[in-house]
Amino acid sequence: MTRKQKRLAVIAGGMGFILAAVLLVMFAFSQSVAYFYMPADLAKTPVAPETRIRLGGLVGEGSVVRGTGSTVEFAVTDGSTNAVKVKYTGILPDLFREGQGVVTEGMFTAGTNVFVADTVLAKHDETYMPKDVADRLKSQGLWKEGQGQESQGKQAQGQEVKATP
Repeated sequence: MTRKQKRLAVIAGGMGFILAAVLLVMFAFSQSVAYFYMPADLAKTPVAPETRIRLGGLVGEGSVVRGTGSTVEFAVTDGSTNAVKVKYTGILPDLFREGQGVVTEGMFTAGTNVFVADTVLAKHDETYMPKDVADRLKSQGLWKEGQGQESQGKQAQGQEVKATP
């Protein structure tokens, strides 16, 4: 084998290694993708059981039921007549409460309409929601920017509240 052939073989081997690494990374990312849905989206297009998704909206008023241990059941709604029952086992975030924004990640169990979440993110504003979801909630009048508990408390005390852009 000449020097040129050896050099080409090393370059071809390196390119093959890089291609294999890129394919493995792409496969790993495709397995961890979780699509975002709201209850109205799920009513239009049901998701197959055992498919990992993110479910977002508002925690339904009067829907939080604490079970045994750290199991909690609640409903996620987006202001439409659709609500999705969620079951979560674990410690809820401090800001989790009825009427506040929430994003859950998990999957529907086979044979039921219960969404079993393994991750719950809660916030008093749209920080943990995609912009289009927050905009949709605002357009329905369910979410008012700058009307979180902190700004409402300042308004009650007569302090000026600046709206965030």
